[in-house]
Order: sequence, then C-alpha cells, then structure tokens
Amino acid sequence: MSPQTIGRLIGGALVIFLMILAAASATYVVQPGYRGVEVTLGKVSPVFKPEGFGFKTPFITTVIPESIRQQTAKFEAECYSSDLQQVKIDVRVLYRVPPASVVSASFEYAGDPFETLIKPRAAEAIKELTALRSAEVIVQKREEVKSRTLEIARKKVGGLLLLDDIVLENISLTKGLENAIEAKMVQEQEAARARFAQQQAQTEASTVVIKARGEAESINLRGKALSENPSILELQIVERWDGITPLVVGPGATGANMLLPLGDMKSGEKAPDK
Repeated sequence: MSPQTIGRLIGGALVIFLMILAAASATYVVQPGYRGVEVTLGKVSPVFKPEGFGFKTPFITTVIPESIRQQTAKFEAECYSSDLQQVKIDVRVLYRVPPASVVSASFEYAGDPFETLIKPRAAEAIKELTALRSAEVIVQKREEVKSRTLEIARKKVGGLLLLDDIVLENISLTKGLENAIEAKMVQEQEAARARFAQQQAQTEASTVVIKARGEAESINLRGKALSENPSILELQIVERWDGITPLVVGPGATGANMLLPLGDMKSGEKAPDK
C-alpha cells in the first residue's frame, strides 16, 4: 500500500471522526424534571430549553441542565429570644426553582440558590420572630413560629424561588432554661389539680345545700297543707289501712280520739258489744 493511499485513509478516518463528534455535539437531551440553560461563547440565552431532545450549534454552544424538582436543605439557626436566652433551631427548607427563574437563578446569582438566596433570608426571618418572643413561648408555639417564618421568608425571597415549606425539626435551649421551664410546668399542673379539687368540693357542698333546702321546703309545704286541711291526715290513714284495726287513732278533726271497731275488718265481723 502506497504512502498516498495510507494518507488518504487516515484523512478519511479523521473526517469521519470529526463528523461523528460534530453530530454528537450538535444535539442535547434534557431529562425529566430539568430545564436546559443554553450558553453560547459565554452568552446565556434568556429562554430555557424544555425537556426532551434538541439541536444546538456544535462545539460553541452548551446546554446546562438545572433541576426544577422540589429540593430539601437543612441549616441551624442561632438566635436570641426576647428574654435574652440563646435558642438553636434546626431548620429544614423545602424549595424549588420555577421554570421561569431557571436562567436568572443559575447565572445572575453566584453559587447554589439555597446558600445564596434562601438560607440567609430564612435565618433572618427566624431571628426577627424569636427576638419578639420569650424562649418559653417559642417552644410552646413552635407551629406559629414556623408559619410566620415561612410567610416572612417568602416575602424576602420574592418570586425568584418557591418556598414550599419550612420545618422546625428541633428547638434547643440551655440546660438551665429547660429545667426552669419544666419546673414551672409542674407547678402549673399542680395548681390546676388544686383548682379542680376546690371546684369539685364547692360543687358537692352546693349539691348538699340544695338538697337540704329542697327537703326543708317539702316539709314546710306538707306542714302547711296539714294545718290548712286537717282531714287529709285521716284520709291518708284510711287509704293506708291494712285491715288490722288499731285501738286508738287520733285526735281527729274534732279534737277527740277516733275509735275504730276491734273486730276482724277483713271478714266483715263486728266487735262484740261491751
């Protein structure tokens, strides 16, 4: 094989290799959950590339994938309460980059969007809230602190990034403060039990008084009825008579004892005459 033929073969192979390389460099693929940012010779295109396959200028254009999925990041916020107590809060932030902000978030701000945009603003929001509340209130109303932190952080970040949620995973206080809060809660529980016992005793006493008052009123009413209608007693005696004749019942309405026959009243026999 002559040198010219060898040179032609090598040249042809180089051309084919360059063509394959150019073809590979002229295409791109954006995976699901991502958007592509097109950069040509250092210039960023303001329009992102959607998911899927596409073509680009070979060798001079690069398509950089940027995630638009929800992401999670954590940081620890050190702050002080209104009563000058140190509070450490473990914060978890759920956020994502909206498609419209992919280009600006990636190239107008240096570094990771969370570190440069979200973290400092979320930490600032927590410090603003804790400075207005005591350490005890921060622990007791952590859900309120969380919701207010999310609201303030969203305003500070703006529409560039989306904050889906903020979770306060742990709130740490100094050991002495934790012991003081625990002792206070124990005292409050004991005071609540004492108040309950006192209320229960007052209720029972009121019940006894009401019952006694009702019985007294009932006796008074019966006494008044008997004094106004003396024959009621005689009527009750007759109604409750069991058939066995008593020797003497009285006095009656006339003031004299009322004598009943001594015979067997059940059989209808009369008592013998004396």
